[in-house]
Parts: sequence; structure tokens; C-alpha cells
Amino acid sequence: MAYIPYGYKIQDGVVTVDEKAAGQVKVFFEKYISGLSLTVAGEQAGIEKTHSVMGRILNNINYLGNDVYPAIIDQKTFDKAEEIRNKRAKDLGRIVELAAFTSPPPKERFKMNKAGNKLPVDPFARAEYLYSLIESEG
Repeated sequence: MAYIPYGYKIQDGVVTVDEKAAGQVKVFFEKYISGLSLTVAGEQAGIEKTHSVMGRILNNINYLGNDVYPAIIDQKTFDKAEEIRNKRAKDLGRIVELAAFTSPPPKERFKMNKAGNKLPVDPFARAEYLYSLIESEG
């Protein structure tokens, strides 16, 4: 069975809005944007789901509407919730800035001598021979 996001239901083979649950999703977004945590916002909206499910609700782009799912949340609300979620994650040290990271230069440089015309047939002997051709330059 396919997964249907919270706030939707299938009616006559078509995905439709579950009005009660969709209202809870809207309230959840509003409560989260107002400053509440995922869990508290979900509880106050009447959604009895785990923290991870609340997180998936918050970043599920299907709530904006597409060819399959009718819209429940507008783009402005979705973007604001995403902005707050990213800020909170960064403030809590859950997002690492990788742009500042540069790998250190190698301490040693290596070269590989040319292999002879006859390589061993056995793959282990071939690997051993090829590795033996590697020499340090420094």
C-alpha cells in the first residue's frame, strides 16, 4: 500500500484533502512558525505523531499541491517554516558549514613506476606486484 501524507485520503481512487486532518496540518505549521517546538506544535494542533513524523510533515512539499496532491499549505507558510527549521538546526549545531573546510595537502607525494609487459594472472599476485611499483617521492 502506498504512503499517503497526513492530511490526505483516497476517495474513489483519487487523492483528496481530509478536511479535519488538513486543518490540523495548517494549525501545526502556524504553531511551529509562532515559535513552538515540533512536538508541542503537533500536540496543540491535535496531531498525535512522533517527532520524526512531525519533521516529515513540516518539509513535505506535497502540501504545496501538485498533479497528485491538492494544496493544503501556501508557499509563503511553507518557506517560513523551512527557514525557521534550518535556523533552529544551525543554532543547535545540527548543520555543519562545509564550505570552510579544506582538506590538508598530502604529507607525502608518490609515484608509480611503469609496469612490465607481463602482469601476473592471479589477481592477488597482480595487486601485490602493482602495489610494489609505488614509491615515495619525498
